[in-house]
Amino acid sequence: MKWWTTLGLDLIVVLLFATIGRLSHGEAADPLGVLTTAWPFVIALAGVTVALIGMQRPTDTWLNGLFVWAGTLGFGMWIRANWGEGVQASFVVVAGIFLGALMIGWRVIAARRSARVGDGS
Repeated sequence: MKWWTTLGLDLIVVLLFATIGRLSHGEAADPLGVLTTAWPFVIALAGVTVALIGMQRPTDTWLNGLFVWAGTLGFGMWIRANWGEGVQASFVVVAGIFLGALMIGWRVIAARRSARVGDGS
């Protein structure tokens, strides 16, 4: 899978997270509002993806997905904190679970599908 495909799928995950979060707190899910919530994680995701590319590591494996998840979560929270946004423990936990489940989950599913295609199943 090409790096831009994995970046696109991870970007969808981040935007979905921001949209659901805004809706669950009674905030508007308009594009500007979603981007206002998502931008620290988008920047973090882009940085981690670029780092993996620079190290010539595949971005679509579940193991490297762990790095994408941890980097997106960690650096995204760091950016939020440095911009004066909330990083309460409950937010970090919910973000970690949601982003981890989807960012690693789609990689596991893709790997299994690829293995099935490769073995003729």
